[in-house]
Amino acid sequence: MVTISNAHDGLIHDAVLDYYGKRLATCSSDKTIKIFQVEGDDYKLIETLQGHEGPVWQVSWAHPKFGIILASCSYDGKVLIWKEEGGVWSNIAECSVHQASVNSISWAPSEYGALLLCTSSDGKCSVVEFQEDGSQKTIVWQAHSIGVNAGSWAPPQKENIQERRLVTGGCDNLVKIWRYDAAQNTYVVEEALTGHTDWVRDVAWSPSLLSKYYIASASQDRTVIIWTKNVADKMSPWKKQLLRQDKFPDVCWRASWSMSGNVLAISGGDNKVTLWKENLNGQWEQAGEVDQ
Repeated sequence: MVTISNAHDGLIHDAVLDYYGKRLATCSSDKTIKIFQVEGDDYKLIETLQGHEGPVWQVSWAHPKFGIILASCSYDGKVLIWKEEGGVWSNIAECSVHQASVNSISWAPSEYGALLLCTSSDGKCSVVEFQEDGSQKTIVWQAHSIGVNAGSWAPPQKENIQERRLVTGGCDNLVKIWRYDAAQNTYVVEEALTGHTDWVRDVAWSPSLLSKYYIASASQDRTVIIWTKNVADKMSPWKKQLLRQDKFPDVCWRASWSMSGNVLAISGGDNKVTLWKENLNGQWEQAGEVDQ
């Protein structure tokens, strides 16, 4: 295990590798973003990005077909877009449509274009579309009654690439499924899934499209729920299953799927990351643990 010491002067909230695993972006309560060059087990700090006026909660790399682009969101209510050209990083865009902390950001599958989903404590979500001419188109809608903590895109369906869906988790304890409605040019709610008894801290839609959709939701109530739905049957209901029957030792903060979509990582307030896989009987089993 590689340890990067003294990376930030404050708590680190997110760390994400780019598409090729060659760059690592981290963000912190110290209001900065750090970019590291990855070479084997060696991590070299190559840039510190400054522009936010509050703690930076999350960073997200765009698909490389759009260039070397990183998005960041902060307690200051802003989303900043950063781009590297010729080894020089610059801030190329700012999104300031939210009235409170922007808690999560997520780039859409590249088939949909350069779309960024943002979720905020003001109870709203926004999807920002970045045009080739540098302009932006933004859709904002009311999503959860108290605040939105996280959002994640569904994988694209090959037979209907324009049917964009996403999932959000909120402070109202709900997990909501949204579909883009072209006629209204907004996202409409398809399902409001109940099962958590406290804030939903994170939601993650599995990136692989198999016979079923898989969504993981992690909550303040110390549980993780796996939601599944038959892909072929649009009328089939979402089914819920607890990842483990007893509660986790502490708050469940983040859920993340592997690129292949068959391994789920859960991180919690106990500073541990557990890995989970579904067995042939449809039950979830712990497949590993990383103790920080």
